[in-house]
Amino acid sequence: MANLKFKVEALRTLTSPYRKGVKDESTFEIIYYLLVDMKALPANIPLDVNPREPKMTTNVARSLLAAVVEPETDFYINNRGIVIAAKALIFNSADSEVTIDIGNQDDNNDKYLYGILDGGHTYTAIMQKRNDIPENLRKFVRVEVITNVQNITRLSDARNTSAQVSDIALFNLDDKFDDIKTAVAGQVYADLIAYKDNENKPIHVSELLRLMYAFDIDKYSDDNAAPVQSYSGKAQVFKRYKQAFETPFYKSLTRQLPMLVELYDIIERELPEKYKEYKKAQGVANPRFGSVRGIESLENPTQTEFLATPTKYSVSAGYIYPIFGAFRSLLKFDEVKKTVSWLFNPIDIWNEVGTSIVQNTFETYTNPQLSGKDKQLWLSNYRIVENQSLRKLLSTNKQTI
Repeated sequence: MANLKFKVEALRTLTSPYRKGVKDESTFEIIYYLLVDMKALPANIPLDVNPREPKMTTNVARSLLAAVVEPETDFYINNRGIVIAAKALIFNSADSEVTIDIGNQDDNNDKYLYGILDGGHTYTAIMQKRNDIPENLRKFVRVEVITNVQNITRLSDARNTSAQVSDIALFNLDDKFDDIKTAVAGQVYADLIAYKDNENKPIHVSELLRLMYAFDIDKYSDDNAAPVQSYSGKAQVFKRYKQAFETPFYKSLTRQLPMLVELYDIIERELPEKYKEYKKAQGVANPRFGSVRGIESLENPTQTEFLATPTKYSVSAGYIYPIFGAFRSLLKFDEVKKTVSWLFNPIDIWNEVGTSIVQNTFETYTNPQLSGKDKQLWLSNYRIVENQSLRKLLSTNKQTI
């Protein structure tokens, strides 16, 4: 567990208006507004959760560096400040000191959930230039700390939209999405994918990157770790693709996109029936799937995300991804042939154990934000699929003896 401890000049708290009367307050965000002396800021606040690394050679960055040391004292008014996502914050009013819990930074799940979410350039400028601030001058910066963040992806997108999308658009300008375009050519959704800024198409290419990340067996090869960031860390998903898209593994994985899309679509549209199946097996006469948190029952049918299949329910991705990612256990990479293949057709396995996975998911959580980023849920679903594939392998071997 990593803690940041430092003095603050002022602190204000804003609690969620939705938490009143609710027993489990851990599912609601708390926002803390801090005013901090630049020289009091810790030098070790992680930036991994930020969608882009600070680049201090731009004109904007140079202006920030100059603003840190200039004699004017309005930096905390003119600058947007720093945003930190954290597990918890404790304020010691006697010492005017805060202790911020940013989780275990050696664990990938915490690493990409807690730290500086926005304001990385501001923080870097302060770290580089604060020792040059005259001794008789105090300079302050605003720090916003948000705890219990339920959907880090939405928050990251909201605070970093222009920067993140521009990175992806620049990637497209260099023709680095060509493998994806080739893989989905001829699919019904091929012309519905947006690769450019402000392109008026329903599917952003980042959604395809998330599907591949959930099956990244090069990075997540077994049940010791889970690709939770495919749900909770869209920025990290792009960073990974940018790093690995030219590797033999990712090139071969990219060719599996049509299968990944089909699997996701089937889970999305059949999940309601699987839920009702397991509930009826437990004696519930009339299961109410539409009453579950994160599920919306619609009077007018909508469509699934990729294949536009008609469905009566809008299902949060927080439920779908821990189920979808479980089928990663069926994927194998041949180091010699440099290709990925399936032990069994994932859709066949879904038909066999889908009800069990759905039961495991909804009996663990009925909160999509919690289920989507819970490593243990991802791993337990993975093991259900893995055990089924082992049973089928044993059965096949017996028949050939």
